[in-house]
Amino acid sequence: MYPYYDHYRQNQKLVSDLLKAINGEYSATQCYAKLAEMAPNEEQRDQINEILNDEKKHLRQFTQIYTTLTGKRPPLQMTEECSDTYLEGIEASFKDEQKTTDFYHEVADEAADPIVKEVFRRAAYDEQNHAVWFLYYLEIEK
Repeated sequence: MYPYYDHYRQNQKLVSDLLKAINGEYSATQCYAKLAEMAPNEEQRDQINEILNDEKKHLRQFTQIYTTLTGKRPPLQMTEECSDTYLEGIEASFKDEQKTTDFYHEVADEAADPIVKEVFRRAAYDEQNHAVWFLYYLEIEK
């Protein structure tokens, strides 16, 4: 009935989803930096730092899309607390990566813009890969 209104509503939802994704990625970068410091060996530390670099890339990409849509930089805030032990940290990270994978697939499915769709789809694949690493470390650390 009102195509402009539908477009506006769709953009508002995307902006809201972007803000959620940005703050999730920001929180992940903070917690994964701490987690890398607690890693029991160099191999795990290197892999967590690789995951951290992916999260920083996602944060940059989502911030760029948000800024393009809104004309302003997003306010960054921690949405979760970082764990104090390595085992709790990798367990929480595994669960978070799994939830984030699902969320990013949903955003990609709803996105009208093909670039936004692709950015979220690729981020979802990265998150799934991260979850596998955290699950692996969870199993060998227990």
